[in-house]
Amino acid sequence: MVAQQLIKAAQSGDRDALITLLREIETHVYRTAYYILGNEQDAKDAAQEALIRIYTKINSYEEKAQFKTWVQRIVTNICIDKFRRTKATVSIEEHNMVFTSDNSVEDELMSSYVAKDIQEAIDLLPEHHRTVVVLRYLQDFSYNEIADSLDLPLNTVKSYLFRARQQLQALLQDYQKGGVRG
Repeated sequence: MVAQQLIKAAQSGDRDALITLLREIETHVYRTAYYILGNEQDAKDAAQEALIRIYTKINSYEEKAQFKTWVQRIVTNICIDKFRRTKATVSIEEHNMVFTSDNSVEDELMSSYVAKDIQEAIDLLPEHHRTVVVLRYLQDFSYNEIADSLDLPLNTVKSYLFRARQQLQALLQDYQKGGVRG
């Protein structure tokens, strides 16, 4: 079934269509929550909360926005609320990065350090900068989709991304000089 047909069926009360729809988006929802919150358990909680909200609010979805934008707004708002409630430092958990098998052990080790440092740098960004970076570079959203998801003007999204890139550049300046952070 095509997504629009699933959505319409779910809105008409077809429970199986709604469950199918939720299964199709659950990985996307979790991935977004994980990259915003940086913690597996918090991400699972936020993703579950988002899926429940989507389940209960499916009838409020209107075709004015794309479905993935509507879903993204829900999960992002839940993550932002969760982040604001905790205000604690987000722990960084190592996650498995997939690399091509052509790399040597040293290359893979260096790549894992680089990936860890990039994730740490993203975690250091202010909440609004981190969110737009996650949506743009990790979820591959367009500027317009980010603006719709976060209910922000397009120029604000562009400004946040510009500032976030500057901050990341400053945080990762050792890599530009050919060094590795310790």
